[in-house]
Amino acid sequence: MTTATTFSFTHRPLVPFAHDYVHGASEPWHQHDCAQLLHSLSGVVRVDTASGCWVVPPGRGVWLPAGTPHAIRITGNVAARTLFIDPLARADLPASCQIVQISALLRELILTSLTLPESYAPGSRDERVYELILDEIRIMPVLPFHLPEPESEALRNLCQKIRQTPGESWNSTQAASILGMSERTLNRHFQQQTGLSYSEWVRRARLMEALLRLAQGQPVLRVALDLGYGSHSAFTAMFRRVMGISPSDYFRND
Repeated sequence: MTTATTFSFTHRPLVPFAHDYVHGASEPWHQHDCAQLLHSLSGVVRVDTASGCWVVPPGRGVWLPAGTPHAIRITGNVAARTLFIDPLARADLPASCQIVQISALLRELILTSLTLPESYAPGSRDERVYELILDEIRIMPVLPFHLPEPESEALRNLCQKIRQTPGESWNSTQAASILGMSERTLNRHFQQQTGLSYSEWVRRARLMEALLRLAQGQPVLRVALDLGYGSHSAFTAMFRRVMGISPSDYFRND
């Protein structure tokens, strides 16, 4: 069952909210009548929607448009700082779910908003803080931490197997054989239904599993080998290419 939460935006365009989660916590399927920006200061948040899985690494955020049913799972101790935003506050707010980069400015604005009163005078500093938050939301860079769910049952079953055993090779020849189709057909279906090639989907699945395991404190080498990488350096090269920093440095600085 999906429950709905309602917020009042009588006095301001957004409502900030701070909540800390312990490792293993979760929230069942629910939705809000407003948009939501969930920013994780630490730990990793997994958000499931009807269109797929979204993993929020520390320091990043997830944007959920108003009325999006979703469920949350927590890995590590997560300090979440959330904005619930009036969907009419701006005409050009993001229209789809996405993992986003949170700039240093937006991060500080979110923390500042938690200290502001509910009502404020027109033209005041408080109003400018809220308006600048909305400005920053409009230009948040989108990050590739979404694992889209295919439409067909056959591909969905394959993806479930990959998520369950991400350390296996899962090359396109093997996957195509399981589905009884050619590699070319496999890639065409993945591209049509997820917007990703088959190999890119597998790579993302492994990266997102790696983020969850690293947030639990698992050693980088163990994660690399468990996910099918031949060495610490091969895994680190992939992680650095996508994240811009090594896995050990990333979680040391979250």
